[in-house]
Amino acid sequence: MAKFSKDEVYTATQVVRNFSSILGDISQAKIKRAFIVKNNRFEAVLLNIDEYERLSEAVTLLEAIYNKKKES
Repeated sequence: MAKFSKDEVYTATQVVRNFSSILGDISQAKIKRAFIVKNNRFEAVLLNIDEYERLSEAVTLLEAIYNKKKES
């Protein structure tokens, strides 16, 4: 389960109304991510591009390890 602070949770309406500001905060690393809630459900996460690339590289590495282990 992901841990987050209340400052990282936004309703879809808040994101629509304040997109530029929220995006700026993420881009400048004032916040790490923005969890987007719609109809009381977590629907999406907005990440800084550097964090996204880091996570993407981690997934690629884990897939390679898994595939190598599966072949053994």
